[in-house]
Amino acid sequence: MKPSPHPYAGPERPAPGLPDRRAFLGGLLATAALAAAGPALATPARAAARPAAVPAPPTAPRATRPLLLGTYTSEAGGGTGIGTATYDTGTGTITPGPVITGVDNPSYLALHPSGSTVYAVAEQDAGAVTAVRLAPDGASEVLGSRSTGGSGTTHLSVHPSGRWLLSADYGSGSVAVHPIAEDGSLGERTDLVTHSSPPPGPGQGGPHAHQIVTAPDGGHVLAVDLGTDTVYTYALDESAGTLTEVSRAALAPGSGPRHLAFHPGGRSAYLACELDNTLVVCAYDPATGALTPGPGQSTGTGSGTSYPAQPVVTGDGAHVYLANRGPNSLTRYAVEDDGAALRLLDTVPVGGDWPRQLALSPDSSLLFAANQRSSTVTVFGVGSDGSLTAVGDPFPAPVAVCVLPLP
Repeated sequence: MKPSPHPYAGPERPAPGLPDRRAFLGGLLATAALAAAGPALATPARAAARPAAVPAPPTAPRATRPLLLGTYTSEAGGGTGIGTATYDTGTGTITPGPVITGVDNPSYLALHPSGSTVYAVAEQDAGAVTAVRLAPDGASEVLGSRSTGGSGTTHLSVHPSGRWLLSADYGSGSVAVHPIAEDGSLGERTDLVTHSSPPPGPGQGGPHAHQIVTAPDGGHVLAVDLGTDTVYTYALDESAGTLTEVSRAALAPGSGPRHLAFHPGGRSAYLACELDNTLVVCAYDPATGALTPGPGQSTGTGSGTSYPAQPVVTGDGAHVYLANRGPNSLTRYAVEDDGAALRLLDTVPVGGDWPRQLALSPDSSLLFAANQRSSTVTVFGVGSDGSLTAVGDPFPAPVAVCVLPLP
């Protein structure tokens, strides 16, 4: 396994050994939160010049939709809470808005199915999750935080029922469940599961839960653990809010599975392994929840240092995109065989430094990349053929580690 900095370790300077999130978490506690300057307005892309003799057609009204931004509040140069903005659905241009303060280290965000509440991790030694009620007039309200019972909360998602919040703690290698009340607020934790087996991968020190998501069938919850090179499948008791393990999938030792994304067909998933620089196509059985990994596939980034971060799948299931830190690129894949196979197309420069997270707009016409080290969000137009076209200038956002376009 090659030496590498952990992709979340503060400024992420190279360090020997396995990437260690704990070094960053300690820094979070020791560093005072700094107020970041308000982000500048992104420059819209220039329109192509028209022949003078041809009158321009009437300009159709363009819609704008909300956009939320995750950051670290306890890192020098970081933000002061959850950033808000709007984006033009036609041009992708981002316009900054106010910051939702009173939220600590919101490095990952997830929206409630109702659209009225957003949830944020508190990525720090005492892991926590926070609920924020959104308001159309911008008068958002922090509804409170709950302990996850673990450390270094790094990912969360809302169960499709809207009644349960699922979270993953990197530092403790655990996953937790919290009930969601009708007003969007969170109740006390109903379950906490720590990944105690199999043993950690080579040099990985311990379990490191990196993601928890509900499968498209709605009946199973999958937790990706980078430290044990395993994806655990759980059944969620929707009455009690408890998890029962039903299956586990073993990845190659030292591969470091990080994030997966499902094909809309619900029988395939694509798993980014950050330590061996591969993307793994997995078969998924909705009846049993079993995930079956195939061989690791190339990211197209060559032999240099590269840490795949996150795959995303277009709504039509035709293309997959993967963020690569190190080469600062996006890999494009064509989806084949009803989701069961990928064909590598090429890589495209992301236009920023250390792309930590990707998000597609609800209609998959735009792709957003949160670039941690350059403190920017870059935007791409997505063509029907899967092509990516950079839109405008990078949008300044303090330590951008998560971008969430809202419907």
